[in-house]
Amino acid sequence: MSKVNSNFYFERFNDTIQQWIDNVDHYSLAMLLQKPADKSWSLGQVYMHIIDDTHYFAEQIRLALKTNDNTDKPMHEDAIMIFKNDGFPDIKIVNTTAGQPLQPFNIAALKDDLNTIKQEIAALCADHNLDSAQGKTRHPGLLYFSALDWLRFAEMHMRHHLRQKKRIDEELFQK
Repeated sequence: MSKVNSNFYFERFNDTIQQWIDNVDHYSLAMLLQKPADKSWSLGQVYMHIIDDTHYFAEQIRLALKTNDNTDKPMHEDAIMIFKNDGFPDIKIVNTTAGQPLQPFNIAALKDDLNTIKQEIAALCADHNLDSAQGKTRHPGLLYFSALDWLRFAEMHMRHHLRQKKRIDEELFQK
């Protein structure tokens, strides 16, 4: 059995972020701003959350590649399960660390931000060997991730929110 390497996860990341890029064209700005319920996020806020978090994850990849610190520090047991299951559990996760994401100003900016992230990750993966990188940085709740872990986490996070997108679509646009 061959070991899956960073190229696999890089391609998967690209496929998932491309879904987000392509899907934004299916909505008007008004649709992106509409919330299915008072206390829920709009699809535009989901996009903004993905952009903000994935920028952060890319920065963590960059930092982990620059260090050999924390190599002996583990992931939290919840993170171990997420990675073992290759995805977040299919539940609504309440973000208790930050307020509501901002609403987007326009669709073009969403696409530009997502494409910038895609290029940023591509450059990191082209310029570095994520498979052999040993340094780790700390996730705010899930403890320590290597550069490859951050790449995988970024993709799983976006994939998790595709389920949220589907729920929002069903609530708002398929009634």
